[in-house]
Amino acid sequence: MSGDNVAPPSIGLWTNRWKLCFYSPGSDSFKPKFGGAFISDQPSGKRLGFLGPSGTFTEEALRRLPKETEFTSVPLSSIADVISAVQHGDVDEGIVPVENLIEGTVNATTDMLVFRVDLQIQQEIVLPVDHNLLIRPGTDLKDIRAVYSNPHATAQCSDYLGEFLPGVAKLATNSTADAARLVAREIPEGAAVATRLAAEIYGLETVGEQIQDVKENVTRFIVLGKGDVKPTGEDKTSIVCFIHGDRPGSLLEILKIFAAQGINLTKLESRPTKTKLGEYCFLIDLEGHKTDKNVAEVFRLLDEFLPVVKVLGSYPRWKDVV
Repeated sequence: MSGDNVAPPSIGLWTNRWKLCFYSPGSDSFKPKFGGAFISDQPSGKRLGFLGPSGTFTEEALRRLPKETEFTSVPLSSIADVISAVQHGDVDEGIVPVENLIEGTVNATTDMLVFRVDLQIQQEIVLPVDHNLLIRPGTDLKDIRAVYSNPHATAQCSDYLGEFLPGVAKLATNSTADAARLVAREIPEGAAVATRLAAEIYGLETVGEQIQDVKENVTRFIVLGKGDVKPTGEDKTSIVCFIHGDRPGSLLEILKIFAAQGINLTKLESRPTKTKLGEYCFLIDLEGHKTDKNVAEVFRLLDEFLPVVKVLGSYPRWKDVV
């Protein structure tokens, strides 16, 4: 698989400098094992990678996919592994977290999409996220020496952990379910911040429910693939705008173009370009599909003065928000 060229998106200006930001596809040694908690009746269904092991919020999100979607779930050990597996063709699609109500953007996801792969967002899922404190049955809370979880999860529960487990170390795992499995199998004096599903799967006791700082906590997940999605009339588009570092007012010009076309922006944030200190690109989510007349006109105008516009995909807006 090595040596494959990464094709540019169908819309946007690409420079030679930008193409150099991509990494070479992985080696043939990457062989994910198929499995997971939700497996299609037909082996011929698409392969969908997710952040495993079984019991993660990502697995809960994939369970919210339309019922007519047939797939074999493929648990992988990290967000990077999921995205790389889609890029290399080891799975057909992958689902990863991209944004949380409390902690904001999941940089591990956005940075790979912006700088390292050429994939398209196929759809989004917004999932209510309740964190729970799990321990081995019979363990006393005062005996806990460390709390394990994905860093985003522990950060979302900082108030609870500070009150009930003050001074206890917070140690990182790749996922919440990985933390639950670790505590169940290897660390009797550990606790995990994880899902109720993980507690059931790994035989742990739930000693704290809904321990996140904000009770209405939600996480946005995206499904990644290689093809374009047809417009539905209720779509979103995600893009990245790179600007000339020495051109004042570039962001203002970008915003004026969207305003002139009557396009609403649902997200705007900056990320460092990783090439020079102080240089940033802008990640933008907007209402509409890239084939819509006004959106296509925005892209044409942006291409006239920006060095790079990368389209991350047009996809249906999630309706069942909470």
